[in-house]
Amino acid sequence: MFSDFPIFPEVASTIAGRVDALYFFIAAVGTFFFTLISVLVLVFAIKYRRRSEDERPAPVHGSLQLELVWTIIPLILALVMFAWGANLYVDMYSPPGNALNIYVVGKQWMWKIQHPEGNREINELHVPIGTPVKLIMTSEDVIHSFYVPAFRMKMDVLPGRYTSAWFEATKPGKYHLFCAEYCGTKHSEMIGSVYAMEPTEYQDWLSRTSASSASMAEAGEELFAQLGCPTCHASDSGARGPALAGLYGSTVNLMTGETTTADDSYIRNSIIDPTSQITQGYAPLMPTYKGQVNEEDLLKLIAYIKSLALDSSHSVATEDSTKGPLESNE
Repeated sequence: MFSDFPIFPEVASTIAGRVDALYFFIAAVGTFFFTLISVLVLVFAIKYRRRSEDERPAPVHGSLQLELVWTIIPLILALVMFAWGANLYVDMYSPPGNALNIYVVGKQWMWKIQHPEGNREINELHVPIGTPVKLIMTSEDVIHSFYVPAFRMKMDVLPGRYTSAWFEATKPGKYHLFCAEYCGTKHSEMIGSVYAMEPTEYQDWLSRTSASSASMAEAGEELFAQLGCPTCHASDSGARGPALAGLYGSTVNLMTGETTTADDSYIRNSIIDPTSQITQGYAPLMPTYKGQVNEEDLLKLIAYIKSLALDSSHSVATEDSTKGPLESNE
């Protein structure tokens, strides 16, 4: 009768069982002390009740041993829960280096998902089991929250910045995807499905759905040329902006004397608000592209620049024709 209404979602990721174990431990500790204190309150209320108007209760003397017991035991339990939770938190938000990157853009009221190979999905996400998957997420409008109960994974998706979460599915199946942050009148309709597949089936799915689409890096390279970016970001030393080959993941020296890492957020910020982090040695001439490229285009550009870091010998082509709108870098 209640087979369709399980108390707990299915356990379908490597982290899900650990999250449940911590939850049950905390719940058990809380239940034990709630029961103990409730029973003692009831027992003491009956046992030590005043039986007559003339009754004088005996003086109560403290017990050092008792004070130590009910101080040390809760302290130990609290430290165990803290250490356990902190260790789990670090693991939940530290994706493996070999994780498969998949890009997610939240929009009222849908999830737009793109794979590095170029496959695009709406309100669906296909992933291989046994492979860590890192989601790089942003929003086009308001705050959303990407929530897959079976994976015990939830992360807010914010406009104007990137957040990330990762999981590793352990068994094939179709799992619910929800938006867990109220985002407007159709919030309840912002749902979808995650399909965990055997690796061979996932590769077959990629082949079937990417036959007519370019990869994200290829689409980003095309957009890069359309915007005229090679005019300034050429590989030669006379370029007005720094060469992008090998940029991603490197340390960037800023005009302020500070340093930063060229990650997804840095590249996005350099395109949308280029004067906020000016690279040392270059004039602040680059115009903003805010309003000219959407979040999906930004992800394509980042994927292209990231691909250049994989092959630092790759040179960005220059154009001899009329310069495009991107005439300089920071």
